[in-house]
Amino acid sequence: MADCWSTDTGEAVYRSRDAIKNLKIKVRIERVTSTAALSQHLQRQVLSQQEGADIELETLASQAQTGDNEEEVLVGWQEKLFSQYEMELFQNETACQTPLDRQYHAEVKALSKGKGRRNQRIFTYTDHDRYTNCLPLHQVHTDLLTTTKSSPTFLAERMASVRNRRQERRTMDSSVPKSRIINWEPTEEFVKSSHVVNNVMQTMHVMGDLGPPGKVGQRENECLLVTIKTDGNGTVIVKPDFNNGREPHRILTKRREVWRLTVENVSTAMKPEEKEREESMYKVLYARHKEYLNSLVGQDFEMPPLGILRYMMNGEIVSAKGFEYDNLYVHFFMEHPNNWSSLPFHPLSGVTQTCRTKSLGQENVAFFSYPFTFEAFYMSEKDSEDSILQWPVLYFKVLSLDSWQRYRTEGYGYLLFPAVPGKHTITCHTWRPLQMGTVSALRRFFIGGSAELEDHSFVRIPGTFKGDRLSRFGFSTETTGSVTFTLHCIQQARAFVDAAILKKRRQKVVDQLGGFSQQGAVCNVLEAFQRARRKMQEARESLPRDVIHSTAQLDLESTA
Repeated sequence: MADCWSTDTGEAVYRSRDAIKNLKIKVRIERVTSTAALSQHLQRQVLSQQEGADIELETLASQAQTGDNEEEVLVGWQEKLFSQYEMELFQNETACQTPLDRQYHAEVKALSKGKGRRNQRIFTYTDHDRYTNCLPLHQVHTDLLTTTKSSPTFLAERMASVRNRRQERRTMDSSVPKSRIINWEPTEEFVKSSHVVNNVMQTMHVMGDLGPPGKVGQRENECLLVTIKTDGNGTVIVKPDFNNGREPHRILTKRREVWRLTVENVSTAMKPEEKEREESMYKVLYARHKEYLNSLVGQDFEMPPLGILRYMMNGEIVSAKGFEYDNLYVHFFMEHPNNWSSLPFHPLSGVTQTCRTKSLGQENVAFFSYPFTFEAFYMSEKDSEDSILQWPVLYFKVLSLDSWQRYRTEGYGYLLFPAVPGKHTITCHTWRPLQMGTVSALRRFFIGGSAELEDHSFVRIPGTFKGDRLSRFGFSTETTGSVTFTLHCIQQARAFVDAAILKKRRQKVVDQLGGFSQQGAVCNVLEAFQRARRKMQEARESLPRDVIHSTAQLDLESTA
């Protein structure tokens, strides 16, 4: 008979968009007695005999299946069904201590005066009852609802000890020293007892009084049949799971009696017209909520004033590699050229975190992943229509810090903001001033510090320079590493809206920003020329020397 039982007694998790109050389950219990087993055995034997013995067989089966040995009850969510013990308890008004007890007293009196209760052995404990969170119920459930072949899964063992915050909270053990806040080697029992779920669950228990005939109403014969939990977000947990056509569950009492348990979901399905009505109601609700959000946001898109270019950039300092020392950090700031301005509260400088390098191939790379933002506005003057637009510049220097808090300047560099919107990944090479001699090298190694630039803009063109030629003759430098940036640039202007006007005529930069397209074309030509020149140099380096000599002679002859 072991193969006739359902071995799946674990809990099942369901998710439903319907309200939990519409849940209906059908619970059926049936006693498996020796008389019933004998009648089934005799029935198989008598089937092959004469038809005159059918009356005797029916009499034997009727004796085994009486109304006290089986019961089937339809239970709704948080529906209260009183047990025989509760009926006797709440009959006396003096036993009622809480408002809930007095409410149950009134309901019991109404049942006594009316037709009586529709259940005999099956009853429920709702979420408001004092018995809902009692621990012995779970222990009784574990002992009585048994399986024949299956064992608890890993998840079932972990979830069996999960406790909710709505239950009794334990105070902190004062014997544990305060210095030991983290337990590096937790035991299995410690993990189970410390596992806390934040979701507030509502619980309902379907109980069964599995006492012998004539002794119904004793607390020691109560058994937990089904547990239903929900968190109010559409998650429903049922233990044990619905049978759904499978064999019934097996319950073994302390008196070694075997009962069959069948749990079915009999919730009323939603009709098609009700489903359509609900969907239309949700559409109306979502449309109203969308209109409400649109009223808060508004219909007007934020645009800069006429004749002003808005430049926004979300950048990231990705990594740095090729530097001499470890523990690197980057100090950077932005410089505004003429006719550029930014908001007063917008920061124009920053310092990254100190990052240790990691060996990646033959290079030591420090990954910063440091984000920064930049927003500026450009407005051209009336007398500078023919002037070339200068973009903002980001100057930076890479420094290193050791365990003695000595810092060294590892390199200087700059980044010219892209003139084309979109995503750009740029690698900037750096250099640092170099002092010749052994003394400067020893000073840099032992006490830190090195030659530094007073004006960081000297890396490119100083802002104070006014002339035609900038000479750096005699200035010794050393090439160091490189820093990689990732930039996401956005340009916004009213002139970009009307593309037809940009094609017909081009006015000054203030009105139609025509200088951007001209400068972009020049920059594209220069970049293409540089790429072609690099490819030619690489191709020449890969050729043999005699071929290079012959090509040089041909170049001389062609020039002659």
